[in-house]
Amino acid sequence: MGNIRYLLDTHTFLWAVSESHKLGVAGKQIMTENKEQIYVSAISAYEIMNKYRLGKLPEYESIAKNYLDILHAFGAKELSVTSQHTNLAGKIDWTHRDPFDRILAAQASIEELTLITNDSAFVTLPWVSVLW
Repeated sequence: MGNIRYLLDTHTFLWAVSESHKLGVAGKQIMTENKEQIYVSAISAYEIMNKYRLGKLPEYESIAKNYLDILHAFGAKELSVTSQHTNLAGKIDWTHRDPFDRILAAQASIEELTLITNDSAFVTLPWVSVLW
Protein backbone atom coordinates (compact mmCIF):
# COMPACT_ATOMS: atom_id res chain seq x y z
CA MET A 1 0.00 0.00 0.00
CA GLY A 2 3.05 2.17 -0.65
CA ASN A 3 2.99 5.89 0.04
CA ILE A 4 -0.62 6.08 1.09
CA ARG A 5 -1.08 7.70 4.48
CA TYR A 6 -4.09 6.98 6.67
CA LEU A 7 -6.19 8.87 9.18
CA LEU A 8 -8.13 6.83 11.71
CA ASP A 9 -11.68 7.81 12.52
CA THR A 10 -12.17 8.00 16.28
CA HIS A 11 -14.10 4.73 16.48
CA THR A 12 -11.43 3.05 14.36
CA PHE A 13 -8.73 4.12 16.81
CA LEU A 14 -10.82 2.93 19.78
CA TRP A 15 -11.44 -0.43 18.16
CA ALA A 16 -7.79 -0.81 17.12
CA VAL A 17 -6.38 -0.19 20.59
CA SER A 18 -9.05 -2.28 22.31
CA GLU A 19 -8.56 -5.15 19.82
CA SER A 20 -12.24 -5.11 18.97
CA HIS A 21 -13.72 -7.65 16.58
CA LYS A 22 -15.56 -4.68 14.99
CA LEU A 23 -12.41 -3.52 13.21
CA GLY A 24 -12.50 -4.12 9.47
CA VAL A 25 -10.07 -6.59 7.92
CA ALA A 26 -8.50 -4.11 5.48
CA GLY A 27 -8.00 -1.49 8.19
CA LYS A 28 -6.51 -4.05 10.57
CA GLN A 29 -4.04 -5.18 7.90
CA ILE A 30 -3.00 -1.62 7.08
CA MET A 31 -2.50 -0.75 10.75
CA THR A 32 -0.34 -3.85 11.21
CA GLU A 33 1.81 -3.38 8.11
CA ASN A 34 1.99 0.43 7.79
CA LYS A 35 2.13 1.81 11.34
CA GLU A 36 4.45 4.62 10.27
CA GLN A 37 1.77 5.86 7.84
CA ILE A 38 -1.06 5.99 10.41
CA TYR A 39 -2.34 9.26 11.88
CA VAL A 40 -4.82 9.97 14.67
CA SER A 41 -6.33 13.44 14.84
CA ALA A 42 -6.03 15.53 17.98
CA ILE A 43 -9.80 15.99 17.64
CA SER A 44 -10.17 12.28 18.46
CA ALA A 45 -8.66 12.89 21.90
CA TYR A 46 -11.29 15.54 22.54
CA GLU A 47 -14.10 13.40 21.13
CA ILE A 48 -13.15 10.41 23.29
CA MET A 49 -12.81 12.40 26.50
CA ASN A 50 -15.92 14.48 25.85
CA LYS A 51 -18.09 11.45 25.10
CA TYR A 52 -16.61 9.56 28.05
CA ARG A 53 -17.38 12.53 30.35
CA LEU A 54 -20.97 12.54 29.05
CA GLY A 55 -21.31 8.82 29.84
CA LYS A 56 -21.41 7.72 26.19
CA LEU A 57 -18.21 5.62 26.23
CA PRO A 58 -18.06 3.89 29.61
CA GLU A 59 -16.46 0.80 28.06
CA TYR A 60 -13.47 2.92 27.00
CA GLU A 61 -12.67 4.37 30.44
CA SER A 62 -9.08 3.12 30.39
CA ILE A 63 -8.46 4.63 26.95
CA ALA A 64 -10.04 7.96 27.94
CA LYS A 65 -7.98 8.20 31.11
CA ASN A 66 -4.71 7.05 29.50
CA TYR A 67 -5.14 8.46 26.00
CA LEU A 68 -1.66 9.84 25.40
CA ASP A 69 0.12 6.75 26.70
CA ILE A 70 -2.12 4.52 24.59
CA LEU A 71 -1.65 6.67 21.48
CA HIS A 72 2.15 6.56 21.88
CA ALA A 73 2.16 2.82 22.56
CA PHE A 74 -0.02 2.26 19.49
CA GLY A 75 2.60 4.00 17.38
CA ALA A 76 0.43 6.30 15.29
CA LYS A 77 1.38 9.90 14.61
CA GLU A 78 -0.79 12.61 16.11
CA LEU A 79 -2.26 15.07 13.61
CA SER A 80 -2.79 18.54 15.03
CA VAL A 81 -5.91 20.50 14.17
CA THR A 82 -5.08 23.72 12.31
CA SER A 83 -7.06 26.78 11.31
CA GLN A 84 -6.94 25.51 7.74
CA HIS A 85 -8.68 22.31 8.89
CA THR A 86 -11.33 24.12 10.93
CA ASN A 87 -11.98 26.65 8.17
CA LEU A 88 -12.71 23.90 5.65
CA ALA A 89 -14.72 21.91 8.22
CA GLY A 90 -16.98 24.90 8.73
CA LYS A 91 -17.41 25.52 5.00
CA ILE A 92 -18.15 21.97 3.85
CA ASP A 93 -21.53 21.81 2.12
CA TRP A 94 -22.55 18.59 3.84
CA THR A 95 -25.76 17.72 5.63
CA HIS A 96 -23.79 15.70 8.20
CA ARG A 97 -23.60 17.92 11.28
CA ASP A 98 -21.19 16.01 13.55
CA PRO A 99 -18.38 18.52 14.23
CA PHE A 100 -15.83 15.77 14.89
CA ASP A 101 -16.54 14.14 11.53
CA ARG A 102 -16.40 17.49 9.77
CA ILE A 103 -12.88 18.08 11.16
CA LEU A 104 -11.77 14.56 10.17
CA ALA A 105 -13.12 15.05 6.63
CA ALA A 106 -11.29 18.36 6.31
CA GLN A 107 -8.06 16.89 7.65
CA ALA A 108 -8.25 13.88 5.33
CA SER A 109 -8.80 16.19 2.37
CA ILE A 110 -6.16 18.83 3.15
CA GLU A 111 -3.49 16.37 4.30
CA GLU A 112 -4.29 13.87 1.51
CA LEU A 113 -4.97 11.04 3.95
CA THR A 114 -7.21 8.04 3.38
CA LEU A 115 -9.77 7.92 6.18
CA ILE A 116 -10.22 4.48 7.75
CA THR A 117 -13.83 4.44 8.92
CA ASN A 118 -17.00 2.41 8.77
CA ASP A 119 -19.11 5.58 8.93
CA SER A 120 -21.06 5.70 5.67
CA ALA A 121 -21.58 9.46 5.98
CA PHE A 122 -18.09 10.04 4.58
CA VAL A 123 -18.77 8.26 1.29
CA THR A 124 -21.05 11.16 0.31
CA LEU A 125 -17.92 13.33 0.06
CA PRO A 126 -16.27 12.44 -3.27
CA TRP A 127 -13.10 14.32 -2.34
CA VAL A 128 -12.46 12.21 0.78
CA SER A 129 -10.78 8.86 0.22
CA VAL A 130 -12.36 6.23 2.51
CA LEU A 131 -11.32 2.69 3.36
CA TRP A 132 -12.88 0.02 5.55
